[in-house]
Amino acid sequence: MRPTALLPLFLIAGLAGAQASSRGTASPVAGPAAGPADAHLALVRPRYAKEKAFETVAYLDRFVRWPGNAGFDSSIMHVAGKLRAAGYVEQAAAKPSDRLTYRIERYPMAAPAWEPLNASVAIVAANGARTTVYGFPLNRNMLATNSFSTPAGGVDAELVRLTALDSAAFAQQDVKGKLVILDAAPGGRRGGLSQLYTEAVVKRGALGAFAYAMPEYLLPEKHRTSIQFTSIPYDSVHRGFGMMLSTEARETLLTALKRGPVKLHVEAVSRFTPNAVELTVVAEIRGSTAPDERFVYSAHVQEPGANDNASGVGSLIEAARVAADLVKSGKEDPKRTLTFLWGLEIRSTQRYIQQDTARARGIRWGMSLDMTGEDTKKTGGTFLIEKMPDPSAIWTRGDDHHTAWGGSVLTEDKMTPHYFNDFVIGRANDEAKGTDWVVRANPYEGGSDHTPFLSAKKPGLLLWHFTDEFYHTDGDRLDKVSAEELRHSGITALISGLTIASADRTTAWRVIAEVEHAALARIETERALSADVVARGGSVEAEQHLLDVWGAWYRDALVSTEDIDIGGPSGEIKGAIGAAINRVQTAVTKARNSLKLE
Repeated sequence: MRPTALLPLFLIAGLAGAQASSRGTASPVAGPAAGPADAHLALVRPRYAKEKAFETVAYLDRFVRWPGNAGFDSSIMHVAGKLRAAGYVEQAAAKPSDRLTYRIERYPMAAPAWEPLNASVAIVAANGARTTVYGFPLNRNMLATNSFSTPAGGVDAELVRLTALDSAAFAQQDVKGKLVILDAAPGGRRGGLSQLYTEAVVKRGALGAFAYAMPEYLLPEKHRTSIQFTSIPYDSVHRGFGMMLSTEARETLLTALKRGPVKLHVEAVSRFTPNAVELTVVAEIRGSTAPDERFVYSAHVQEPGANDNASGVGSLIEAARVAADLVKSGKEDPKRTLTFLWGLEIRSTQRYIQQDTARARGIRWGMSLDMTGEDTKKTGGTFLIEKMPDPSAIWTRGDDHHTAWGGSVLTEDKMTPHYFNDFVIGRANDEAKGTDWVVRANPYEGGSDHTPFLSAKKPGLLLWHFTDEFYHTDGDRLDKVSAEELRHSGITALISGLTIASADRTTAWRVIAEVEHAALARIETERALSADVVARGGSVEAEQHLLDVWGAWYRDALVSTEDIDIGGPSGEIKGAIGAAINRVQTAVTKARNSLKLE
């Protein structure tokens, strides 16, 4: 049992509970008797309507949403309408006394907006009969972004197979005026269609290009009609098209080619909108005491999927509605500002951070909601909190695991020690109590709206689900979304913001206890893992260094808790932080010394 001297009684009670470690847990365990977010959770839970979140997902799922196209713009206006209904006032018409405001920002786009309307591919027999290979509406991801329409009625052309993208391969085939297929395209997740289009269509006059790439985690032999979306360069000169192949479509075409020459009938219908604008919605609940300090949420609107990312939009707009209801009724009074962003992934968040240096200084925390509603039984995904870079992104072992998305091994200078990791994991576990909701965490991987916060040296986390059998495919539709998962994710996000937006000295005490408990649990976990490594002949010095890095990370994470109390850290808080750091360092020293005895 770890020492509890110098701690208040309510902290001692809290430390007796088992806060989940930063590697996550399959089911919540007992937490502090009085958690930092308990009061907020009690207010939010009965008000958060999962049906309302799901309605938004259903609305967005109707569209293939790319910036500036009709579906993206309609989705943005849907969010704005929900905000108005919740009591947010358009900023241009707001009075100084209006705490709830929103605005729609408009940014000219360099290229026309693109929208797919229809596509189909058929094999043409010698007698002119057509056998459909694949097409809309099942495969609405098949047409690559920036593809032009075929002439009205489609085109008939010979299909030519390529085995590589080098000059030798093209020297063996005349592709001008023909269609090309690369049956083993390079490029990993996105299939190399862009490179194929450039080499075959732009440089050599082909009409269009087909490519295939389905990562194994998408289970292509199970989901044989799935297609991941991709893009080709905008090319107003050649006005060609690119199409990705499903496993089934690829096999059909390659089998036909083995029998002899193949002629295809291809129809593609897309719409380009010139002089389009990229829209972003920014909503705020102005803080009553420290309005220039902000907790910023971001949920991107673009992409064609229901889970990615109509679900994040749905979770967040319902959180914004509940927050507005609580503020208008006087049950919540955020002292710091809560900001909600809906727009283009990464760019909208990056723009919000970079546009105004004074505003940027006040951004204290950032949270991305991306793929928050997955029906885990159907998608294979699990709710995850992607942590800010901690040592698990260097030494990924034990119960720590990267997702199938994958992450690069980080170096020690890339670490971002902060209490935010364990704070948000704690709020997820608060919401999970008494339910069967699974809460886990993964080491930092990047790729969503948390990365601009981290690039600006702001704490930033991601709420998401992975691995997902339908990720970026046209199988990511409404039937793969769980209203209950939307609810859990949205509540976790909202109580995290409400708690920290109005944090006082008591909140600070409780978060310090939470972080210390997580630190001690982590040090014990790493000690046991290191002991096993040493027993198998590993280096004692290397394992001691690992423990030192974790200890230093948690030391600095505890120091960062000084910004929790709006009034600033009192002498008591600083003393509690120092005492917690001492206990963590004692645990590290004990763990290091134990390795010498192995």
